[in-house]
Amino acid sequence: MKRPFGKPATTHAQQVALLQQRGMVVDDPATAEFHLQHLNYYRLGAYWLPFEADHATHTFRPGTRFADVLNLYVFDRELRLLVLDAIERVEVSVRSQWAYQMAHRHGPHAHLDVALAFNSHHWQTNLNKLTDEIDRSDEVFIKHLRATYSEALPPAWAVCEVMSLGLLSRWYSNLKPMHTRSAIAAAYGVDQRVLESWLHHLSLVRNTCAHHSRLWNRDFTVTPKLPHSKPAGLAAQCQAGSRKLYNALVILLHCMDVIAPQHHWRARLKDLIDRHAVPVGAMDFPTGWEQLAIWHEKTP
Repeated sequence: MKRPFGKPATTHAQQVALLQQRGMVVDDPATAEFHLQHLNYYRLGAYWLPFEADHATHTFRPGTRFADVLNLYVFDRELRLLVLDAIERVEVSVRSQWAYQMAHRHGPHAHLDVALAFNSHHWQTNLNKLTDEIDRSDEVFIKHLRATYSEALPPAWAVCEVMSLGLLSRWYSNLKPMHTRSAIAAAYGVDQRVLESWLHHLSLVRNTCAHHSRLWNRDFTVTPKLPHSKPAGLAAQCQAGSRKLYNALVILLHCMDVIAPQHHWRARLKDLIDRHAVPVGAMDFPTGWEQLAIWHEKTP
């Protein structure tokens, strides 16, 4: 039976005292109060949870320091921004491939053709969502195209610019012509089913980042399909059966190598891990991960 919530609100000083009572070492209580003021006790709680020796009593393992919890939080924040940076690059690229292949193979307004969809109900749902995004857009080019031409929506190469990654993922998943699906996936050297899975997974990772949620040791309910024969060797860089972040990072590295060969994202990610010295096993990094080919800088 549920009971009324009876816990009173506590001051930042009381929160610090509670952490100390539970065994956390707080070197500078005033600094800890400052961070609790701006980050929220409940939010930081997700990062000190792995430091607890007993979750029932919330007591911490000996030697647990507030500074270590804060370091983990800062790492996760910087990781989210870095992952968002790569996903943005992938999203823009796949939008471009989708628009190009749709327009060249099926006409500029192929997205208005229900015959190109596996499921007409899903197509209508996606079209309604796209129309909503077009209606909300204040882009000058969208306003110009809608004011000038009679079609219900602008052409594919324009609407893709206001399409979210989640909607792009759903549109690709419902795209019926196999030759078009395969042509889009070929740009990344993968099978069309693999790309479909990657887009779905990356849209969830992106939403996690965009909503400032914990990324570091999160379990994802939707996991990406790992490639088999193509691209050669990529499956061996992944962690089969993992629900953690590691496989998404491998996917992003592969895609960045394809779409931005001179990128520094790999070095930035490795530097972030080194600077914060976080336990990467919580993201399912395998032992000896730095020796795997995907983590080596590509030569021009």
